[in-house]
Amino acid sequence: MTGQSWELVGAPNARDLGGLVGADGRRVRVGQLIRTPALGRLTDDDLPVLAKLGPACVVDLRDGTEIAVAPEDRFAGEPRVVRLPVHDPEHPVFTYVSAVLLGHDLDAYAELARQGTAGAMAAIYRWFVTGESARVGFAEAVRLAAQPENLPLVYHCSAGKDRTGWLTVILLTALGVDEAAIRADYLRNNELTESLRAVIVEAMRRRNPELDVDAVLPVLEVRAEYLDAGYAEVRRVHGSFDAYLRDGLGLTDSDLSALRVQLLE
Repeated sequence: MTGQSWELVGAPNARDLGGLVGADGRRVRVGQLIRTPALGRLTDDDLPVLAKLGPACVVDLRDGTEIAVAPEDRFAGEPRVVRLPVHDPEHPVFTYVSAVLLGHDLDAYAELARQGTAGAMAAIYRWFVTGESARVGFAEAVRLAAQPENLPLVYHCSAGKDRTGWLTVILLTALGVDEAAIRADYLRNNELTESLRAVIVEAMRRRNPELDVDAVLPVLEVRAEYLDAGYAEVRRVHGSFDAYLRDGLGLTDSDLSALRVQLLE
């Protein structure tokens, strides 16, 4: 059960994490922690819905190069916008996802097809754990979520599934939500974006009749194997998720306690 009782047409995988059961059986507060894709495709009808959600702060995990070529985020009201770029130019997946979403020529496509896009996606999730900008950005996002003046908090990347997905794993684990519920939320992306994926693939196929759909889909979906790659890297480098929160992200007992105070009922 989550707190979602609304829908954003231009952000089909947006959802409220409220209602999930966290530490000591306390539920995540409804309407306080909202994950979305980039907000540049929101429709006019979406804006009143966003206004009701009333975000005080919007965290954008995209790099400036991604923001520059995307439609400008649409807001209701004037939330504080904090940019925490989690981006590695060495990983062409970032460029590729942006290119796919924006309908650009797929410059990175050939390289990704060579290395296998599913493998490239798993590598990205391992990088989420160890990469410098990932550790800095995710840690700062958690600290923002622990401060009452930033709530409700909306956070997003481009597609709202990978960087946004891993940040959700971090937040929900820190709140004491069990792994099965975290995994279920993560995998919901595919169901919520099914029609959008079909539209994107069809548009790409029209432009390129030789399109290898099997090479494209791993970038458009979330998969259990990606999440497992992230979890395995946490165990390899830190031994446990708790150690990752503290040593990898530098979150203190005070940070984690404040997060639970603000976000658990």
